[in-house]
Amino acid sequence: MAAASSLHVAAPAATPRVGSIAHKSASVARSVRAVRSGVAARSGGRLVACAAVATKADAPASDAASKSSGHEVLLYEALREGLMEEMESDPTVCVFGEDVGHYGGSYKVTKGLADKYGDLRVLDTPIAENSFTGMGVGAGMKGLRPIVEGMNMGFLLLAYNQISNNCGMLHYTSGGQFKIPLVIRGPGGVGRQLGAEHSQRLESYFQSIPGLQMVACSTPYNAKGLMKAAIRSDNPVVLFEHVLLYNLKEKIPDEEYVCCLEEAEMVRPGEHVTILTYSRMRYHVMQAAKTLVNKGYDPEVIDIRSLKPFDLHTIGNSIKKTHRVLIVEECMRTGGIGASLRSAIIDNFWDYLDAPIMCLSSQDVPTPYAAPLEDATVVQPAQIVAAVEQICQ
Repeated sequence: MAAASSLHVAAPAATPRVGSIAHKSASVARSVRAVRSGVAARSGGRLVACAAVATKADAPASDAASKSSGHEVLLYEALREGLMEEMESDPTVCVFGEDVGHYGGSYKVTKGLADKYGDLRVLDTPIAENSFTGMGVGAGMKGLRPIVEGMNMGFLLLAYNQISNNCGMLHYTSGGQFKIPLVIRGPGGVGRQLGAEHSQRLESYFQSIPGLQMVACSTPYNAKGLMKAAIRSDNPVVLFEHVLLYNLKEKIPDEEYVCCLEEAEMVRPGEHVTILTYSRMRYHVMQAAKTLVNKGYDPEVIDIRSLKPFDLHTIGNSIKKTHRVLIVEECMRTGGIGASLRSAIIDNFWDYLDAPIMCLSSQDVPTPYAAPLEDATVVQPAQIVAAVEQICQ
């Protein structure tokens, strides 16, 4: 209940309150939807993108977007589009971080924003993560909607005190007097020979902080939609971006849209096993799915997207159909997102399981620099195929 106490009702067009039980919160979000499975609905003059539990005939949200009229963007460009649209419509939105100004950010997400909106709304900071994250918390308390960029998510460990003791808890400890509409975002995950310190996966570090929401983007479509939703939320949100997905290209709608912060995305409907994944591992899973289909299996793939809270409505509907679960993550095995997700499934859907839940995670070791060793620490498609074959025996 601590997490529920320290979060508060979001502003209109943002995400709803985070409840103590994730599937209740997700069902509230669904009650206001007009259409499902990636078809946009009008809400207050804005397009709200939805990703419901798909049937065989339904198309995932990103697939629907690619088939409609739109424009092609890279993932980092989609993040920038979402950021620019919110800065254009809301003068309280601002950006803090190292090199976010005229340099445009380490992965060019903020390129051109300083020229358009000025140095005060796109503020270059010293190399002092604890200080400028704290400044973001204070700015949120005073009515702004700051976005704090970590040049690398691993650097935000230096700001852990601000994120935990202030960002996540001040709404509760102030008796509801302050809101913290803060977005913390930046590149993370295992890249290409970036070494241990630059290959951090901080989901497991932040998931236990009361009052904090966490989402992970995986496509240009949901990157933009989640960015806009996170900025509009009155709750502090951590948006995880994978360093290897920035150059992923996809067609997204020309119209404005927003993704729900608390909904999973049905990537591939299936019948035999539910595969739950997020971020970069979505593509390892889909690569494995091609092999599995050739072997006669029909996997259902869900990108959970919301790392806290989990969308137990979508997840539960899938488990009730397949009765088997495989979790695939890049996070560490000990205390990772997969461990929390497995616990939630056991607590809520134990009676629907016909086989033990399997979880494929990264090795509990510092990520090596050498490429072959680096690959050996991360889940590969062949391991996913073998795990599904074992579950479905």
